[in-house]
Amino acid sequence: MEINFTDADIKFRDEVRAYLKNDYPAHVRDKQNNGIELTKQDMIDYHKSISAKGWMGYNWPEEYGGTGWSSTQIYIFQTEFGLAGCPPLLAFGVSMVGPVIYTFGNDEQKAKYLPDILNFDTWWCQGYSEPGSGSDLASLKTKAVKDGDDYIINGSKTWTTLAQNADWIFCLVRTETTQIKQEGISFILIDMKTPGIEVKPIITIDGEHEVNSVFFTDVRVPAENLIGEEGKGWTYAKFLLAHERFGIAGVANSKRSLNTLKGIVKELDNEELARKVANLEINLSSLEFTELRLLSALENGAHPGAESSILKIRGTEIQQELTELFVEAAGEYALIYPGPHGHGDNAKPAGPEYAAQSVSKYLNMRKTSIYGGSNEIQKNIISKHVLGV
Repeated sequence: MEINFTDADIKFRDEVRAYLKNDYPAHVRDKQNNGIELTKQDMIDYHKSISAKGWMGYNWPEEYGGTGWSSTQIYIFQTEFGLAGCPPLLAFGVSMVGPVIYTFGNDEQKAKYLPDILNFDTWWCQGYSEPGSGSDLASLKTKAVKDGDDYIINGSKTWTTLAQNADWIFCLVRTETTQIKQEGISFILIDMKTPGIEVKPIITIDGEHEVNSVFFTDVRVPAENLIGEEGKGWTYAKFLLAHERFGIAGVANSKRSLNTLKGIVKELDNEELARKVANLEINLSSLEFTELRLLSALENGAHPGAESSILKIRGTEIQQELTELFVEAAGEYALIYPGPHGHGDNAKPAGPEYAAQSVSKYLNMRKTSIYGGSNEIQKNIISKHVLGV
């Protein structure tokens, strides 16, 4: 595949690079470049700066306040941000619930929620997975019972990413018990400040607080927060997951990590490791071409389907392979986990700087082949929709 940029594309690329040089918040840049964890306020500052450029809706149609960018512009935007080491945009609002609202919501809901997403005035989180209902999401049990103009919600969600920071959560709930488990599921929006909601942290294997359990006890939610039709939530959930999987591939960020890894391996003079890195680079280039083909299809009116499952599988496998190779490059220093030698101000990383973060990143990235629908489930989707099996 040959990529040819027009003069207009090059001008747009220069505009993106100008933002990254002049308007990308310096404190966020410094933390990202030095592997320092971003705070909630850092993430808000970052998203607000993108919103101020009018770029938050980079993947939305113009009629809903989006940029209406071409597939080439989206590719340039994502590539330049990834190569600059920017944090990925939080997907929950702009790439997940936003498209559901402007596709299936009513006019009042579009007017209420979409501007807040574009301005990043609302931090969203996702309430899909439950204890015992992860890959088999349709078996979810959180119940919503109609009571006048409200729904009363009881149940729990788990692995809820950044729920500790969220203002709102979009949830799949069971409004009817049916013989076919995909039926009777509805899609509803819930204010996280509503009485009866409790968020409890889950500390992951890398020691970080990124995910949570969320409990709902007699939570009263206005019926007007229901998106679309009652019982059609599974249809909306599949639509959302296709958009989420498309973004999970993370090609641009993987390219930046790969460039860093190539520099490390060159200094190590390790022929076997260099061969593995070269093979990974070939696979990443193939993934990028697949992403470009899907972007082109989207520009011509298509919706992400089984192709997004292909991107999800290979994208997350490559991300995991990258972290494995960083650990291999760190060698014996990877064994000195979780941290530096010494105490207080005298603490220093053991070995090269990249080694200190290699294991934590490796552990954290084990999740990527599971969230957004496990890779095993994605293979089932591909076999059904592409091969007809």
